[in-house]
Amino acid sequence: MIGGILPDWVAAEAAYDDPEGDPSDELFPQERALIARAVPKRRREFTTVRFLARRALRRLGEAPVPLLPDRRGAPSWPAGVVGSMTHCEGYRAAVVARSPHTAAVGIDAEPDAPLPEGVRDVVTLPGERARLDALAARDPRVSWDRLLFSAKESVFKVWYPLTRRELDFTEAEIEIDPSDRTFLARLLVPGPVIGELQVTQFPGRWIASRGLVATAIHIGAAPHTGTGPT
Repeated sequence: MIGGILPDWVAAEAAYDDPEGDPSDELFPQERALIARAVPKRRREFTTVRFLARRALRRLGEAPVPLLPDRRGAPSWPAGVVGSMTHCEGYRAAVVARSPHTAAVGIDAEPDAPLPEGVRDVVTLPGERARLDALAARDPRVSWDRLLFSAKESVFKVWYPLTRRELDFTEAEIEIDPSDRTFLARLLVPGPVIGELQVTQFPGRWIASRGLVATAIHIGAAPHTGTGPT
């Protein structure tokens, strides 16, 4: 699912459920310590997504290593590698790529269901809400508000490793194209500098399948030659 909306050189692994047995057997001691007091659901999500990430890393020739979150929850990756993880009810995924080809990659998956009451107004701008209403009138089969939320999550997962700064939901404006399953995120604050070029927008792609919506953004190492997924 996620792999289909990213370039071929991005290694993607995904699962729709968790392995049976004790998931903590798959963790490094440093990782196990982080979730020692977590509820079983959280332990399963944490473990499965790291199992998938290490499987993706092996496809790049990388040895298994602990994947520890920083203060913002962003995972640490081996030198020369960038990546992203996501998990939601019924889906886990991890993607990695070599930094010579990729400056950043961000993925997110969500249930294809409307956002909880009151959340839409918090995470969207007025123009986005108008476009969401138009999309819902055109095709009510997709939970467009949840898709937009997912796109903003993918934006943050690209933004944060490049800047190490927070980004509010209202500091990027998303426009979804339903015809070719793409979206464009326009940054409303100064963007990161990549290859001596300041990036002001992040193009991405999306998919809706199996009761889920998912989004992905790929930023090339030379963004002026094409920042979006191919």
